[in-house]
Amino acid sequence: MIQKITLSFFKVLLLFSIIFFTGSSSYAQTKTINPQVLDFDRICAGPDGNEYNATFTYSGFPAGTVFEVELSTNNFVNIVKTTTISVSDPAANQKKIAFAVPTDLVGSDTYSLRVSTAGFSSSKFVSFGLKNSFPVYYRAHDRQYTINNFNGSAAFCAGGSFVLSIDNVAANPDSPLKYPSLSYNWYRDNGETALPTLVQGNGGKDYTVTTPGVYYAETNYGTCTSGSYSNRVTVTSAASGSSVTVESSLGNPFCASGSGTVLTATAGNTYQWKKDGNLITGATNRTYSTNESGVYSVDVDFGGCKATGSINLKSNGFEASIDAQDGYKLSEGETMTVTITTDAANPTYEWYLNGNLISGESSSSYLVAVKGNYIGKVSQGSGCIASKEFPFKINGDSGPASVIPNIIKLSGMNPYWNIPDEYKNANTKVIIISSNGDKVLDVVNYQGDWPQSNIDFKNVNPVYYYVIQGDAGEKKGSITVIK
Repeated sequence: MIQKITLSFFKVLLLFSIIFFTGSSSYAQTKTINPQVLDFDRICAGPDGNEYNATFTYSGFPAGTVFEVELSTNNFVNIVKTTTISVSDPAANQKKIAFAVPTDLVGSDTYSLRVSTAGFSSSKFVSFGLKNSFPVYYRAHDRQYTINNFNGSAAFCAGGSFVLSIDNVAANPDSPLKYPSLSYNWYRDNGETALPTLVQGNGGKDYTVTTPGVYYAETNYGTCTSGSYSNRVTVTSAASGSSVTVESSLGNPFCASGSGTVLTATAGNTYQWKKDGNLITGATNRTYSTNESGVYSVDVDFGGCKATGSINLKSNGFEASIDAQDGYKLSEGETMTVTITTDAANPTYEWYLNGNLISGESSSSYLVAVKGNYIGKVSQGSGCIASKEFPFKINGDSGPASVIPNIIKLSGMNPYWNIPDEYKNANTKVIIISSNGDKVLDVVNYQGDWPQSNIDFKNVNPVYYYVIQGDAGEKKGSITVIK
């Protein structure tokens, strides 16, 4: 007999009973399972809480009977089994089963829950009066995530569509896609005064937009509350000739420093950037980074229609130039003045030779007296804090083509071992060996810049030996270094 019991709004009554008769009338016995009122009306499990109790009374079952809680969404054709409990004392006819929801449970609002026996003879005794439409979810993911590569805008051609996608773990470590059992509800936001429209319920990681609007996704946990939802994306419909928006990450004007400002175009399928009307080779992504002012435009293909957007990018930094002649050949005893000109506010200057800061040189001009690789650097001290560097190279007079010098004077105007230009190429190897047999240089395309480190004089002028091997034959000799 099934007795109907009124359920409260927050209580779920689990009530089942069964009468069973054995095949032998001499052993006929009434067996019943009577679940008690549950203390929850839905299951919203997660890492922070996943334990629930089902209390029931029973009669007519012997010691050793095993009871279990069963969950199902299809009238118990397929069953999600949970924790079981066995009867040790048939006289104590009330039991409580503590159970947990499987962490890979596919959530639904239509679960049924019942208490049954397991392994009693060849029959299973179950409670009658199944509880339907019972929400059960495991909230494996409970934080915000991103869609559309965290871009807030997208567009598609009129009459076409645009696919919004949940970003994967590589793009967003907090992506819910790491939990394959989850599903998603996609919504169109109707503003603050109207409820959002569910455009796809219990869906997958993608949603195809065919109507312009503001869209977002929520992880599907039914009536269970959760913080698992995405950013909003404004999707517009574009046609040929429509405008494309270009935004600068550092604003406009921007402070030119570091990797520069990032220009971002309205989302489409393909992109091609231009500067001042000239094609920028390889600039085919949605974003483009630059430190230079100019008029930047981008052609966006939305898949069937194209549109162009532009930005007149300006820098609030400073301009600077240098009058150095890169590669100038400095004669023996010759000097030259190199000057940096700038409109920087409160500028400061630094000069470097072969990677080393030249101590005491802090004016806008520097007197070059020796060959080497130089850098002139100017920095703006207020407003947009930034700096610019100007590298240049000064060569020395190599002298007669046939002469390979065998003496280096470190205090002279050219404190390097220079050789004729005919030996400075990729097919010629230059080797220098110390008197102790240590190889101190082994290069091709030698640039006349040895030595670049301190020489240990001790009590005598050190002597080195060179070997030049190349198209011009092999040359050997010694090099004496003097102060």
